Amino acid sequence: MAALAVLRGALLVGFSVFLTLVLGFGLPSVLNLFARSCGFPEASVTECIVLVYALFVLYVAVPRLPRGTVKVDGKAVLITGCDSGFGHALAKHLHKLGFTVFAGCLSKDGEGAKVLENLHSEKLKVVQLDVCNEEQVSQAVEFVKANLEDPEKGLWAIVNNAGISTFGEVEFTTMETYKQVAEVNLWGMISVTKAFLPFIRRAKGRVVNLASMYGRMGNALRSPYCVSKYGVEAFSDCLRYEMKTWGVKVSVIEPGNFIVATGILTRDIVTSTAEKLWKEAPPGVQEDYGKAHFDQHMALMRSYCNSGQREIEPVLDDITDAITSKRPYTRYNPMEPHWWIRVQVMTHLPGAISDLLYF
Repeated sequence: MAALAVLRGALLVGFSVFLTLVLGFGLPSVLNLFARSCGFPEASVTECIVLVYALFVLYVAVPRLPRGTVKVDGKAVLITGCDSGFGHALAKHLHKLGFTVFAGCLSKDGEGAKVLENLHSEKLKVVQLDVCNEEQVSQAVEFVKANLEDPEKGLWAIVNNAGISTFGEVEFTTMETYKQVAEVNLWGMISVTKAFLPFIRRAKGRVVNLASMYGRMGNALRSPYCVSKYGVEAFSDCLRYEMKTWGVKVSVIEPGNFIVATGILTRDIVTSTAEKLWKEAPPGVQEDYGKAHFDQHMALMRSYCNSGQREIEPVLDDITDAITSKRPYTRYNPMEPHWWIRVQVMTHLPGAISDLLYF
């Protein structure tokens, strides 16, 4: 392990040196060639590096440029997974902005649904909606249709937020778990989208799908979740291509680590899931991996429960922009800088390099 840590450190240092050399020698040559072709004087090395750094700072630090906003009056939004977390907070947030909100809840009798109903607003309606239940999806369609101000104008936006998470190495994870996670995160999302898409097309509205940074890159212990979120990304891309001719915008939100903020994984959940994983693992798998190896990884997951961003406003802001901007982005990345850098490295550099850096 110590040798691997030294190797990773050496690779990071080597990559930094390589990047410095590219910026110091390659970039000035390219910029000088560009400057000459445009009739400008040649730039110095210092100017080139300052320019690149300035562009990076602008990209990371400058607030999102305004791209025009749509009128909120008379527009309705359907959100799934409003029992807690992002969905619950988003329902309140969009209601406050003036949208009519249809808040889909897994349990209409649950605490989260009751909190929303206690707002006693005609513009916030709680809907019983298990995204995996075809009958409830159909009933939700009829409910929304009956409660729209003008059904002919359609529904402005769907926010597919409902989702579940789990963890475990591949050989410890049952096929039932893979199917359960995909049933909610992927197939449920597709089912709801297909059911409400005619309303969205009429409004030339928005489809906003909650994916994850793990929809762009894999990670150890997270294969069921990653598989489902990769599917969300693929479906969203295909839908975006098809909906362009209808004037419908499709956006993907890729949150980073918001475990603390949402409580989607807690130490108690990790403990109970770990017991189930070990108990259901085949004897041969238990013997080959060993309890010490298993316990080490479960301790890693427990420590992960205390990490991440504590405020969910970045996610709410991005979803709001996807719904209200006249020119929404294809993808939004509400995540900490180090996670953003990791996503770029793992999606743009050769796998051999990213694997050595992070695994």
